Amino acid sequence: MTRLYEIERSQTIWILLDSGRLMRTRVSGLSKLDYAVNAALTLTQVALYSGDRVGLLAYGRGIRQRVPAAQGGAHLMQMMTQLALVKEDQWEGDHLQAASRLLNDQKRRSLVVWITDLAETAMTPEVIEAASRLMPRHLVLFVVIGQPDLNELAAQRPEDVDQMYQIAAAQEVVHRRELLLARLRERGALAMETSSGKLSTTVVNSYLEIKQRSQL
Repeated sequence: MTRLYEIERSQTIWILLDSGRLMRTRVSGLSKLDYAVNAALTLTQVALYSGDRVGLLAYGRGIRQRVPAAQGGAHLMQMMTQLALVKEDQWEGDHLQAASRLLNDQKRRSLVVWITDLAETAMTPEVIEAASRLMPRHLVLFVVIGQPDLNELAAQRPEDVDQMYQIAAAQEVVHRRELLLARLRERGALAMETSSGKLSTTVVNSYLEIKQRSQL
């Protein structure tokens, strides 16, 4: 009798989609949530084509849309339908609730692609703590949608005192966001900031790199 073992190539991918107030910010005529939904759909198509199971958890102040991880053409249609229903919330998303729900729903290790933004606060944003709760069990790809005008302002040279204060404030915000993402990387997450226009490409390329390196 001979036993043949084959590495399981099919993995589970969960897309955690923040639809809270921070995602209402508009960039080039679209909201950050619009870009996030497009990225989620693109990733779903690529992951399903690669043979992975894909699930969706979209949340605002509460859980809005939830699709258990599965495969197949019918599942793609279900994901498309639910993503079309994702709407902006006027309140900041309840990130801790979303993380708890995912931990309850997904017991086995999976890739969690979390698309969100960071609140500008002196304290550590709740979403950072929520993502940290997932890391002992899951591989977290934490993607923050940047603000182009903020980065452009931070890179300018001041021409007067008022502009100097504005640039200094922008640089402080940019630096703080970099520190928060670095903290997540130290804890084991794959954390990055990208522009809205590059979001879909960044998410898909990161997913493919994770697959290629067998990190999951």
